[in-house]
Amino acid sequence: MPPSLDVLESQRAELLRQIAQLGDLRSGSITSITARCGKPHCHCHQPNHPGHGPNFRLTHKVQGKTVSETFPSPAARRQAERQIAAFRKFQQLSRAFLEVNEKICRQRPLPEEAEAAEQEKKRLPPFSGKSRKK
Repeated sequence: MPPSLDVLESQRAELLRQIAQLGDLRSGSITSITARCGKPHCHCHQPNHPGHGPNFRLTHKVQGKTVSETFPSPAARRQAERQIAAFRKFQQLSRAFLEVNEKICRQRPLPEEAEAAEQEKKRLPPFSGKSRKK
């Protein structure tokens, strides 16, 4: 048996409360980069040396284009990790909110005006397809 409308509405209210408490959030992901620098005599150019790094970057989309930002400090990276985790939680809560809302929409009774209009449509005689002769 599906949950009652009251139960679904309380679930929706709880999801909205959780969304409102998320705080700062941002989309994207954090990647680590190791690379060789441009100085030809640097130790990173020695054979089998992995290069400088890891250097962490935030990668995200802006108007359809991928943008990467470097972090000025480890604290900035940790803050971005928390914000990205909050965004992932937001996505999860949004999906759950939509699912509950769809269940509510299916269960909610029709307004009385809509029911009256449906009854009126049922009473109209069917169209025969012939026009009246003049």
